[in-house]
Amino acid sequence: MPDIKKIVSEQIKKLKPDIESINELNKRSKDFIAKLEKEISKAKVNADVFVGGSFAKGTLLKSDNYDVDIFVRFDKKYENLSDRLERFLNAVCMNLNLDVERVHGSRDYFIIRDKKMFGYFEVIPVNKISSPKDEKNVTDLTYFHGPYVKKRINGFEDQVRVAKKFMKAQEVYGAETYVKGFSGYTVELLIIKYKSFVKMLKELLKVTSEKRLVIDIEKKYKNSNEVFIQLNEAKIHSPVILIDPTYKERNALAALSHDTFVKFQDSARAFLKSPSSNFFEKKDIDFNKLREKNKDNFISIQIQTDKQAGDIAGTKLKKFFELVVREVKKDFILNDSYFRYSGGNIGEGYLIAKPKKELVRIGPPLHMKKAILSFKNKHANTFERNKHIHARMNIDFNLREFLDSWKSGSKTLMEQMHITDFKIT
Repeated sequence: MPDIKKIVSEQIKKLKPDIESINELNKRSKDFIAKLEKEISKAKVNADVFVGGSFAKGTLLKSDNYDVDIFVRFDKKYENLSDRLERFLNAVCMNLNLDVERVHGSRDYFIIRDKKMFGYFEVIPVNKISSPKDEKNVTDLTYFHGPYVKKRINGFEDQVRVAKKFMKAQEVYGAETYVKGFSGYTVELLIIKYKSFVKMLKELLKVTSEKRLVIDIEKKYKNSNEVFIQLNEAKIHSPVILIDPTYKERNALAALSHDTFVKFQDSARAFLKSPSSNFFEKKDIDFNKLREKNKDNFISIQIQTDKQAGDIAGTKLKKFFELVVREVKKDFILNDSYFRYSGGNIGEGYLIAKPKKELVRIGPPLHMKKAILSFKNKHANTFERNKHIHARMNIDFNLREFLDSWKSGSKTLMEQMHITDFKIT
């Protein structure tokens, strides 16, 4: 069996950015920030600019397309932060010949692309708050996260990179609604807690549906029971409760869903049992092979939305896919399903399901004589249960036929859900 330490060590070598790239990113970031600060100063607006995210904390993954998070921290007296920031960015980018894209979210932010740079800036407006409890948006807390992590992560940056790469490959990385997984900040906190990627995997595998895990790095609470008493119920549904060391009222892993966590645990268990570098690469799914193996029980689907690319589009597409799964499960036994959103306006996935041996349809109550007669005329095999007429029905259609029929009757629903195309193959 391959040595797990050797595999992790090999990943570390692959994932660390080279010094030339870091120096170039530093230079371009400083130049851009200097121009932005000049525009802010000209307008006599009280705002600070700082670099955040993994670049600032030294946990950046090697990439062909680096992203640098730049935060503009406005005095709390200002409103409409995104509109105000956009005016400054338009002036800077016009001067530097850069492209600006506004991205809608809980608070709009901006992507700045430089054709000369092997990456892009994400510029995020935040409120200048003196205490985390004054936050108006979760991004306001970033100012406190950076210094906390940077002070404690020294020496463990490589472990963070390996953990992030593993989670990205297993599609459990990201707090976006269509992922409901681990954010970069939570990965950093977990490594601060456990000191190594492998130890983190082993400890998180101990979590069960009956025994959730509470992690309180800074001992903000006396014990786990106090956490469950003090925190709002909406914040403690996740399988792991990670108390934000900079803000005790916040569960940093509140976005983590049980489904995503189980997926993570399955991958972690498989990796520890049979270590391989393949766990750090996204799976290349062979749709044709799956179709050949499962015949009429397999369909692949492609869904398109008119919503903005990113969290909004990904969430819309995932929500529609989950609706399709629920509809299929009414008449079929679902063996497997998979959905992937990789950006843009399109998501893709597949379902493997075989028809149930028979369906039972519930008809009208027994006292409705005319309705009962009509129901019996439509269905040959009927019986009475719980004061209603029921019918047993055989399924004489396959998965493709079922979804073609469902699609043709769901055009209004698709419009309401902002789905512009639904291809079934």
